[in-house]
Amino acid sequence: MTAGARRLTLLIMSTQQSAIRALENDKDFRSLDDVWWDAVKARDRSFDETFFYSVKTTGVYCRPSCASRLAKRENVSFFASRQDAEKAGFRPCKRCKPDQLPLHQDYAQKVAEACRLIETHEALPSLEQLAAQAGMSPYHFHRIFKSIVGVTPKAYADAHRQRRVREHLEGSSTVTNAIFDAGFNSSSRFYANSASVLGMTPSDFRAGGANAEMRFAVGQCSLGSILVAATDKGITTISLGDDPETLVRDLQDRFPKATLIGADPGFEDTVAKVVGLVEAPETGLDLPLDIRGTAFQHRVWEALRAIPPGTTATYTEIAERIGMPKAVRAVAAACAANKIAVVIPCHRIIRTDGSLSGYRWGVERKRALIARETKP
Repeated sequence: MTAGARRLTLLIMSTQQSAIRALENDKDFRSLDDVWWDAVKARDRSFDETFFYSVKTTGVYCRPSCASRLAKRENVSFFASRQDAEKAGFRPCKRCKPDQLPLHQDYAQKVAEACRLIETHEALPSLEQLAAQAGMSPYHFHRIFKSIVGVTPKAYADAHRQRRVREHLEGSSTVTNAIFDAGFNSSSRFYANSASVLGMTPSDFRAGGANAEMRFAVGQCSLGSILVAATDKGITTISLGDDPETLVRDLQDRFPKATLIGADPGFEDTVAKVVGLVEAPETGLDLPLDIRGTAFQHRVWEALRAIPPGTTATYTEIAERIGMPKAVRAVAAACAANKIAVVIPCHRIIRTDGSLSGYRWGVERKRALIARETKP
């Protein structure tokens, strides 16, 4: 074990008397005060809420990340909690406000409250109303909301209402009732984007795809069974699996009343082209797609399609490429929602440490796809 690793292990154990004695005998040992003082000098935000420090000459206590002028070491004391600092007679710093939530936590809490307000109100609260509840200006609230959630308040509300429409369509007596029950104040606003959200008209979706026609075929490739399905607009599904019947049942479950047309010689040619892409990614696929999702999901999926074969990217990098560096989790959710394998190459996304993240069609298939694309 290296000296650094030994120090870290001993520091973790420092609450135990045996570890304290070991620390005292370790020639490389740095006291906890030394570690905390380094954090104060670096204004290291990662130590916030871990400890607080006080300054004797000013009578205040601060967070480690406080941007105030650095005090002299001899005037600084450390406390494990804000309560301990206040019991010692120190008052909270007016700059870093250590007696309140850290700013990033405060923002996250206010955005979460705004999301709940959007989800529970029939009519979408105005930007001004949401900002007033959060105690921010509309411009500042809009920027903070987008940086945390990944989309604007309006886009979040639209996505929530679209999900509610899908749920209401399955049980409502009429399409119009479902649209209004979901929070849309006019049916025209929903119908304007219904095809991209549902993949068909609301009436057809409510009927389980009763009036929709989908051609599909199942083939075999080196990764197992592959199912390709398409509407008249283009490919809507590419699934991989071990059992052809399971793939077909999944498609039927999504659209139980749709007219599924199989054994079409012309469409089997389309499947052959998709199989060719799986086996030789560098060939590309020049076929239309019928991609269904929210505006944010479309942005993520377009960014995925821009990743060249043989290369990979992280969720963080994709978030940065679409101009939303803090929307990493939302990017991951959009990748997970992708139903068009290989063509929308979510298999090219890896974790920051280089390891493989989850994959709808199995991590082993993801590993095989990446290996195939990166081979010399």
